[in-house]
Amino acid sequence: MQLSNSEEQLMQHLWKLQKAFMKDLLEAYPDPKPAPTTVATLLKRMADKKFIAYSEFGNSREYYPLVAKEDYFSKHVNGLIKNFFGNSASQFASFFTTATDLSASELEELKKIIDGEIQKKKS
Repeated sequence: MQLSNSEEQLMQHLWKLQKAFMKDLLEAYPDPKPAPTTVATLLKRMADKKFIAYSEFGNSREYYPLVAKEDYFSKHVNGLIKNFFGNSASQFASFFTTATDLSASELEELKKIIDGEIQKKKS
């Protein structure tokens, strides 16, 4: 299951806050802030999709993520590689490094990360 763009934006705030009441989530948005009813609708949809849950304190709900940010984005990147690059990580890497405007230092940093992962796999 996947989040819509507006749900994903709200989820970013919840990942950052870890636990939050509705007022905390509204405060996390830049101006112009969405309507509380919009955020409430998004929270309900995200709970229905099992991305978040909440604890009740009287009439208030404290929301928290059920899905880790890293797990969510890992699934998306793997799906992207599978669906758009024929399940070829090297085709994805080739596209990523040539189609984006990365500087030489950013490419060097990527190379260090990849070299480090190669060393871990060999060990």
